[in-house]
Amino acid sequence: MTHSVPWQQRLSSGTEDIQDEVIRWYQQTRHGKGYVPTMIWGTLQTEAYATVILRRVVEFLEVPDDVPAGVAKRMERQQVLYHGEHHYDVILGEQALYTNIGGPEVMREQMERLLRDIDLPSLSLGVLAATAEVNVIPMPGFSVYDDARVHYELVSTGVDVTEPDELALHDKAFNALSSVACYGGAAKDLITKAMMFWSND
Repeated sequence: MTHSVPWQQRLSSGTEDIQDEVIRWYQQTRHGKGYVPTMIWGTLQTEAYATVILRRVVEFLEVPDDVPAGVAKRMERQQVLYHGEHHYDVILGEQALYTNIGGPEVMREQMERLLRDIDLPSLSLGVLAATAEVNVIPMPGFSVYDDARVHYELVSTGVDVTEPDELALHDKAFNALSSVACYGGAAKDLITKAMMFWSND
């Protein structure tokens, strides 16, 4: 089963309410997974990076501008990383380290944040190298909440998938990506390389 509601409807009152909704998702999730190929996972974004992202959302969708409130909520959501009852397996595409969100200073600060938090007990952070050979077809990013719901963020809408057979395929896909992603020191090396890129820009 899939369910979707257009972003312009969900964001009709601005970004704060939907960030509140996402906070509840994360607070209720004990084990989450995320594959984010081209940008930084929201729960690891710096305040500056998140501000650029939400500003672009507001301008693109032409919804009410409450970016500071939305960013504050996104920062609040990150508290789940410091609570022992949650764990998140996250795979970033290497491209996520280079997609220019806000310019070199914002990106450099974001790389520093990744290096600071990569060893958190609540987090398993992998980076899928651009040259990695992956045994699944290319796909958009998705999030998994307790193996009960998969969420996609598309251009015009957010889509939730809850059908068990479809959830199983997403788990299979995530495992395939995880099996060839870089973790630990190898992931840190890729992030450090990106940080040096943005430092020299």
